[in-house]
Amino acid sequence: MWWVAGGVVVLLLVLAGVAAFACARGDGGSGVPGVDSADAGFARDMAVHHQQAVEMSFIVRDRTDGEDVRRLAYDIANTQANQRGMLLGWLDLWVLPKVAPGGAGPMAWMGHGDGHGDHAGGHGDGGGGAGLMPGMATEDELTRLGTLRGEEAEVFFLQLMTDHHKGGVSMAEACASRCAVPVEKRLARGMVEGQQSELRLMRDMLAARGAKPRS
Repeated sequence: MWWVAGGVVVLLLVLAGVAAFACARGDGGSGVPGVDSADAGFARDMAVHHQQAVEMSFIVRDRTDGEDVRRLAYDIANTQANQRGMLLGWLDLWVLPKVAPGGAGPMAWMGHGDGHGDHAGGHGDGGGGAGLMPGMATEDELTRLGTLRGEEAEVFFLQLMTDHHKGGVSMAEACASRCAVPVEKRLARGMVEGQQSELRLMRDMLAARGAKPRS
């Protein structure tokens, strides 16, 4: 069965984190990033952001038999679990906390005084609410996704993930311009390219189901 078992995903996270210890030394000798740096903030926030994408992917896996959606969900879960392991591995390598110190809210590293970044894809019922990062689904939306089946589940998943990717692209673009560690900047640029490609794919998948992204 092509779906990765939960235990294998955990193993991938561990291995990716270990590998990150080696590759993160490609910082040109610039030293360890500070706890309030863009490098640390992006690693913390994107690890949380990715975790929700993995969660949504596993939810829709059990709600539909549509092979194209299940394949996309598998790709997203596998890719973002691997990247999350790298981000957490860098924080361990830098001996930095995985939670922002001093009660700083998410996205503070982007220079926003209220601790929130630009909300790509934000709207009334989701896409980033109070205390959520750009594009993240609310608890109510995740619960709703878990109640739908078939094409309804596929459409709602694609809409939620579209919002999620838009927010992720915004965050990754900020790291690409603000982060100092070269290997992290490269990862951020790769995220932008990969998620923009998946955004185009999800737009087409929604159109094939007579739907479109949420406004």
